[in-house]
Amino acid sequence: MVEYHHGKALMEMIPKGVNSITAAWLLATTGVLAYLTFWMMISPSLAERNNRKELKKKEQPGHNYPSGETTTITPLTDFNYRTINPIDYRPFKTMQHVSMGIKKMPKEEWIRIDRGYLDRIEERKQVMQTNPKEVFGSNLIVDPAIAELYEEVMDLLPRRYPTMFELRGKTLHNKVTNQSYSVDLAGLTPLTMLRNLGENVEEDFYIMCPDAENELRLQGYIACFPGGFLSPSRVGMSMREIHQPVPGFEARIGKGADRFLVRLEPGVFVGRMNWSLQTDGRDLFRMDGNNFYPEKDNQLPLKPRAVNLGDCYLRVEHQTLTRLARSRAVIFCVRSYMTSLQDVRAEGNGPALADAIESMPEKLGVYKMRPLWSEAIYPYLRQQQSL
Repeated sequence: MVEYHHGKALMEMIPKGVNSITAAWLLATTGVLAYLTFWMMISPSLAERNNRKELKKKEQPGHNYPSGETTTITPLTDFNYRTINPIDYRPFKTMQHVSMGIKKMPKEEWIRIDRGYLDRIEERKQVMQTNPKEVFGSNLIVDPAIAELYEEVMDLLPRRYPTMFELRGKTLHNKVTNQSYSVDLAGLTPLTMLRNLGENVEEDFYIMCPDAENELRLQGYIACFPGGFLSPSRVGMSMREIHQPVPGFEARIGKGADRFLVRLEPGVFVGRMNWSLQTDGRDLFRMDGNNFYPEKDNQLPLKPRAVNLGDCYLRVEHQTLTRLARSRAVIFCVRSYMTSLQDVRAEGNGPALADAIESMPEKLGVYKMRPLWSEAIYPYLRQQQSL
């Protein structure tokens, strides 16, 4: 091995008979090569430096949607759903504009379970039985994505909730309902997979598949608890077309939503909140009623309607978006929560909810059907709870 820092070693490398000028040139060249070799050995390559910069960038706050991350699922080994209260989401606030309001979340929080699980699963079964045309959406375009979604959810359940779900060979056993479901895709139709999902989790799933131009379009769904979403009539629509009735969507967040969906990678989960008022009971299955859809050729009544305050509820949706790895479909997942306005007022949030409703831009307020019930709701929410 040549000791590059040792002059004598370098001199010994020069052949005998070489004149002094040539010898000097050889020494200089050898020294430069030695210097370059040394720094090549200890210095990171340009690619390595770029990789380090990219990794550092991803570690910085605000750098959203990194591609495929290693997923860790923490098993809830002592989980007892009967003792778990529903999450008290209160996303309402005074507002001046529409925004996406997305936040990154771990995969293990994709599916939520609480003490209302069994009642709502029974409600979902009833809805699926009586409204199959509205609840299930499937076609040849979306069928591969349905199978992939089924694999993901049925794999997650026993890993996250081992006290409730157990994998027995090619069968998933639900210990709460005492029902078993095949996880062998070869023997299942897309409709069966959607139904099995509906009988095991409270979340609804809307499946957006890329078309020939790589634009995402709604192609399939399992929607037991739609909040007036009109699922069948939206099939084939893009995200922008679906949200066309929402005032401010196109002008304020349409392009941002498109960029977000393009960048969303498999393994990344993001959540957002949506809320509305439901003034005619707590039924979760709603094909219309909570929002005003002008494309249905309806007109908003000119006068406020009679409101039974006991039938008024805050409806909150926790919405999750993720992308499937094989099909590249984007899954829009919705978990719905209902809280009576009486409970909202009792916990001291009545005035804040009234302020949030009142601060909605005019067109958004009409979309949320505010003119029909605001005269009755405002005084009730702002009234002090009697002791």
